[in-house]
Amino acid sequence: MKGYCYILTNKNKTVLYVGATNDIERRVREHKNGKHAKSFTKRYNCDHLVYFEEFDTVSKAFEREKQLKAGNRKRKESLINSSNPEWKDLSLEWG
Repeated sequence: MKGYCYILTNKNKTVLYVGATNDIERRVREHKNGKHAKSFTKRYNCDHLVYFEEFDTVSKAFEREKQLKAGNRKRKESLINSSNPEWKDLSLEWG
């Protein structure tokens, strides 16, 4: 089963959230709909998908999530800027 590691931000790009999942479209939809009322992403309005990576297994995605969470904001911003310099919400392309 494939896995995904992703980064979300809020509309002002002041908060970054790193997560991992086996179904990125479902998970981003959950973030956008505020499915988990007391979650970090709901509290800080993180619902713009600005970066993601696909992996062969979910366990590799969770390993990458830990790596990214251990890094500082500057490294995360560089990663986002390398593939999405305008910080567009990539989930809007899914239709």
